[in-house]
Amino acid sequence: MHIRLLKSKLHMAAVTQTELEYHGSITIARDLMDAVGLLPFEQVLIANCENGLRGETYVIEGEAGSGTIQMNGALARMAQPGDRIIVLAFAFMEPSEASNHHPEVAILDEKNVIIEQFQGEIR
Repeated sequence: MHIRLLKSKLHMAAVTQTELEYHGSITIARDLMDAVGLLPFEQVLIANCENGLRGETYVIEGEAGSGTIQMNGALARMAQPGDRIIVLAFAFMEPSEASNHHPEVAILDEKNVIIEQFQGEIR
């Protein structure tokens, strides 16, 4: 049996751009992806803190250091530039692995600069 646990979290990311005429996805600056262990094409859940909407998509890599958080395709309808979102990725693991698992978390400011980063308990 496998259980699904939080693997990665970008907390309070600010949407920098929306692109409706794109083939879906969320573009995330590579350094932010690396900070929490997100991979290109990894499935993520997006929660918009401004309007309560949630949606699933996959990650594509943006330019490192750019601060890019771009909602693409249909998800562009759920956010506007400046909205604060939470990006969550999950992983399946055995219960024995889960007991020692700690998610990678980065808390961002309004310019998508990491202000706190940790592995472990969600505070």
